Amino acid sequence: MATTVERFKAAVEARELDAVEGLLTEDVRLYSPVKFTPFEGQPMVLGLFGVLLRTFEDFRYVGELAGSAETAAGADGGRADSAVLIFRATVNGKQIHGIDLLQFDEAGLIKEFTVMVRPQSAVQALGEAVLSGLVADGLVPQS
Repeated sequence: MATTVERFKAAVEARELDAVEGLLTEDVRLYSPVKFTPFEGQPMVLGLFGVLLRTFEDFRYVGELAGSAETAAGADGGRADSAVLIFRATVNGKQIHGIDLLQFDEAGLIKEFTVMVRPQSAVQALGEAVLSGLVADGLVPQS
């Protein structure tokens, strides 16, 4: 049986949003490099994934690490089984190098998801593209 990480990687690489849905907790939190507060709840996080899957060009995972780490919500010392997926992609002509930090609940579902990308110019290009997509999909108001 495939692990949550294997199933997640396959779903993202195949751009199958429906397959991602079954891997997330209902109250999943996604911490983005372009927003201070997390995206919260499965509907919002899935909406964001929909935008990301459209935004990233040539997206591919190039490495994986596993272990455990303190969760962002667990500043009290709460730890969770975790995986780091290293990726490369392009957004609006900018090369991106990044990581996805997945943290799991007791059932093995993703409860926290943190995205980190570099360089700064790529963060800006990603932020602009994601905001545009979120507005277009009606997930955030146009400012």
